[in-house]
Amino acid sequence: MIDFFGRSNEIVAKRTKRDFKMTTVSYDSDFYAWAMEQANLLRAGKLNEIDTVNLIEEIESMGRSEKRELENRLVMLLQHLLKWQFQPSHQGRSWRLTIEEQRREIPYVIEDNPSLKNALDDIVQRAYAKATKAAASETDLPILTFPQKCPWSFDLAVRDDFFPN
Repeated sequence: MIDFFGRSNEIVAKRTKRDFKMTTVSYDSDFYAWAMEQANLLRAGKLNEIDTVNLIEEIESMGRSEKRELENRLVMLLQHLLKWQFQPSHQGRSWRLTIEEQRREIPYVIEDNPSLKNALDDIVQRAYAKATKAAASETDLPILTFPQKCPWSFDLAVRDDFFPN
């Protein structure tokens, strides 16, 4: 199979960081300078001089970090919704503000990364598993107090007027 740069995947897979002597800045010693150099090489069309292995790693890492941001925001939201529902005597301004902040920011993450919509079910389930552990830890309630599966759809959880009873 041929990659974006016209090279065989087998060749690309065998290359290591040491194979890229054409770049003047080391990926390991100055990431910012390396990134700027790679951008300039791309703009100039000098594809044969690009640090392909590290560039691929960085692009994949960027995608993972966007997914991780969405998951982390959902963990925080779901954790506070659980606390809201299962510790009504502790409901307060702080919990409400945390819920509102996550609801405000989550749509921006999805707007900037619309393909994450395709993975929402999995992301919500992973986030919910983490949220139940965090809620149990913070409330001192047994983890079995909380439903095993997320009781709210994504759309309901992010709805501004939803607070579970």
